[in-house]
Amino acid sequence: MTEFSRPALPIVLLTLPPPSPWPWPPLIKASALLHIGAATAALLPGGWPWAAGALLANHAVLTGAGLWPRSDWLGPNVTRLPAAAAARGEIAITLDDGPDPEVTPAVLDQLDAAGARATFFCIARRAAAHPALLREIVRRGHAVQNHSHVHRHHFSLLGPRGLAREIGQAQQLLADLGGQLPSCFRAPAGLRNPMLDPVLHRLGLHLVSWTRRGFDTREADPVRVLQRLTKGLAAGDILLLHDGHARRGRTGRPVVLDVLPALLQRCRDAGLKPVTLNDALPPRHGAAA
Repeated sequence: MTEFSRPALPIVLLTLPPPSPWPWPPLIKASALLHIGAATAALLPGGWPWAAGALLANHAVLTGAGLWPRSDWLGPNVTRLPAAAAARGEIAITLDDGPDPEVTPAVLDQLDAAGARATFFCIARRAAAHPALLREIVRRGHAVQNHSHVHRHHFSLLGPRGLAREIGQAQQLLADLGGQLPSCFRAPAGLRNPMLDPVLHRLGLHLVSWTRRGFDTREADPVRVLQRLTKGLAAGDILLLHDGHARRGRTGRPVVLDVLPALLQRCRDAGLKPVTLNDALPPRHGAAA
């Protein structure tokens, strides 16, 4: 396929106001207090086994919260659109892991045919390899959001510096390439750790997961993918598909290309309007200038 030959979009520089101090989630606050208490208990006669047991249990809970993509225990996590968007009959179709030079253009054409808007959570390194395609996503009225710079498999094991570097580099690169500063972030595979939310807070990024997903990177049957996405489909839903790493069906065609037209038709039949996350979500804190 030939890359789109559109001229570069002007870079839109958005300045976020300095965020307020990071609001500690209750679980993190309780964890910090537990560590202080355990350190004190360890100094008492016979106290260290109890302290060690409490810390092990605490870390198991923190790990479990990070392995649960829709959890809000480690900080705010958008799993549905706000009530105002739901009242307008809006839903969000999101596509991860692109842009892909074969799949993404076909997805864009299908969205155009339905008059629908979607949100593309892009891997910045892939966007840099196909900059004209990223600009085409924006030109057609869709939103580009941050899905990390490299999509590291060990993303959830990174410390504060690694997280800031991985997200910050992607933020700058996607803004430079597409002329839009992302306002949302989705963690690779949805996995994270307690050090992620302070980074997102500082950058003014919403953590966005989903209401339901189709598992279209591993499921070859488009009927089953569609069933997962549409069971209980309702206003305010955030749906997850992939234009990158798309599983192919028996015919060799990417499953998402068989699912998306049927999904868009279901939305029309239910009176639901697919919109971008930019349209549905307010800024995380303050207003961009």
